[in-house]
Amino acid sequence: MFSPAALLRCLALVSLTAIPTGLLAANYEFLAAPETDLNRVYRLDRASGEIGACQYGLKENSVGVTLCYPPGEGATAQQPSEYGLIASRHEREGGVFRVDLRTGTMSICYVLNDSVVCTPQAK
Repeated sequence: MFSPAALLRCLALVSLTAIPTGLLAANYEFLAAPETDLNRVYRLDRASGEIGACQYGLKENSVGVTLCYPPGEGATAQQPSEYGLIASRHEREGGVFRVDLRTGTMSICYVLNDSVVCTPQAK
């Protein structure tokens, strides 16, 4: 016969194995821009395709600031799917590719003025 403590441990273990793996997966992917003199990192919501970016900025008399660019045209949430980020190997490229891993479509995303924008998805 199991002790109450042993039974609780067993139930906890069973409940963890019953959680779908999608719920345990990371929600976001991060990728640095390939441009070698740019300190920008892109953030992608893997399920919605929404993409933003942040970079370091200088601020007098401080350690600096984190400058973030919200999603703009084409960078807001797309059709629910499974998205990823890919950087080109071009050392002067400030943008990244957002790819839909289910459909094979992709778009180019980059910072324009004060937001991240993306081209229309294409194959």
